[in-house]
Amino acid sequence: MIRSSRSADKNRHQPPAGRITIGRVGAPQGVRGEMRVIPLTDFSDRFEGLTEVMVGDELLHVESLRYHKQFVLMKFREYPVREDAMALTGRLLTVDRSEAAPLDEGEYYTFDIIGLHVFDLEGNELGIVENVLRTGSNDVYQARGTDGKELLIPALKAVVKEIDVPGGRMVVEMPGVLDDRPQEASPHAD
Repeated sequence: MIRSSRSADKNRHQPPAGRITIGRVGAPQGVRGEMRVIPLTDFSDRFEGLTEVMVGDELLHVESLRYHKQFVLMKFREYPVREDAMALTGRLLTVDRSEAAPLDEGEYYTFDIIGLHVFDLEGNELGIVENVLRTGSNDVYQARGTDGKELLIPALKAVVKEIDVPGGRMVVEMPGVLDDRPQEASPHAD
């Protein structure tokens, strides 16, 4: 199972090395400097107990935090006034990689999957994972093949045989799908 920081989508900014994205600053809330934060994590309770967080390239101190609808409302000590806090809109909230919520065996973060080199069972490199698509029934790893073509890999145990995050590799078995060689014509064809 994949646990996601949705910030891994291609259209979003990537966090600095060694950091993971947990949210993005939205619009101001009220007149007291609170900002709406859009959670970009499967662990919504991870905001509780935060005392400081990187917002863009600034280390900010959390003065208050509360939940409101789908948002986390945060006020930062360094931005006490609404007009000043508006400058944070659109910035990513990141924490150190060591602060990532622990996962169960066989679960991976999206940002750990993206960038893995994909190999078949014979050790042939097939491509590199560029994105993780959420389809509802199961995730799909979107890879760019060594030939430049898109390769879609269902995130199923029957297909994905091994994920080695520290080694930067994934081993898959996709029978029949990867064989693009032209078939020889039958000698009896007319």
